[in-house]
Amino acid sequence: MRSIWNGAISFGLVSIPIKLVNATESHSVSFRQIHTEDGGRIRYRKVCELEDREVTQAEIGKAYEDADGSMIPITDEDLSQLPIPTARTIEIVAFVPQDRIDPLQMGSAYYLAASGAPAAKPYTLLREALKRSNRVAIAKFALRGRERLGMLRVVGDAIAMHGLLWPDEVRAPEGVAPEAGVTVRDQELDLADALMDTLGEIDLDDLHDEYREAVEEVIAAKAAGERPPEAREEAAPGKVLDLMAALESSVRAARESRDGEEAGAAEEAEVRSLPQRKTSSRRAPKETGGKKSTSTAAKKTAAKKAEPKKSTAKSTGSAKKTAARSTTKKTAAKSTSRGGDRTAAKSTAKKTASRRRSA
Repeated sequence: MRSIWNGAISFGLVSIPIKLVNATESHSVSFRQIHTEDGGRIRYRKVCELEDREVTQAEIGKAYEDADGSMIPITDEDLSQLPIPTARTIEIVAFVPQDRIDPLQMGSAYYLAASGAPAAKPYTLLREALKRSNRVAIAKFALRGRERLGMLRVVGDAIAMHGLLWPDEVRAPEGVAPEAGVTVRDQELDLADALMDTLGEIDLDDLHDEYREAVEEVIAAKAAGERPPEAREEAAPGKVLDLMAALESSVRAARESRDGEEAGAAEEAEVRSLPQRKTSSRRAPKETGGKKSTSTAAKKTAAKKAEPKKSTAKSTGSAKKTAARSTTKKTAAKSTSRGGDRTAAKSTAKKTASRRRSA
């Protein structure tokens, strides 16, 4: 981006060399004036009234027209030697909360770029100080032949400056508000609140210039030798004399529009059907009428048939338990007899050993 002004920010005793860069740009479609009969360009030529001839840019200067019509020439050298400190300096005069600035005062926006490596440190210091204090800097600077008022604030990692109108340049809103006394009911305020809530918020990045796009379409069509697109007919809104009815209609229309947008978003989403659960074979569908008694009787019959099986199972279980007990007893007897034999054998061996010793 090309700088349009070079100077410095005066921050107390700190001086920050900076370059001024336009922060905004215009995308509007510009037209040229032509002669409608033959399409020739209409140009503005700078002509001297005394000599009646066209002059070049190098021959043009500036002057102040006095009350009697006389011209007082003013040169660039005269302006450069003005006894003001803001000729090449953005002088910060105060730091205030941003809500103290009336948006009516805000004008053109600029970016302040650090000029050179030595400016990086003080530039960063001023930026971080503004961030931490949550305040903006009020400054005075001279640009294009006059002193201006500016507001410095942080935008991302850069410092931006908004040109401000002087307080006496903002008109008071006298005679703008309705002079007749009007009373607003609470029901009307409630509907107005509902309308604001229904409309909701919007991302400013989604907004675009529809007029410029339409003009570009007309230009493209005529350049291709085609017929320009026709404007779509819009239904004229009906005259509603009742404010309550107008508010209710507005809320209804806003809700329908919001529901339509949500429905469109839902159609774009991919819908997948969930797998069906397997129905258990144990569950039988309920039946009505005579079939219910038949199924009940069948259940009872099945229960009766199942009873002998239960008794048989019980007898089988008791037989198994009896056999297990007898087996346990036999095992215990065998272990007892084995223990007795081992004891007898030990006593016999002791007796034999004693006899040998006595012999």
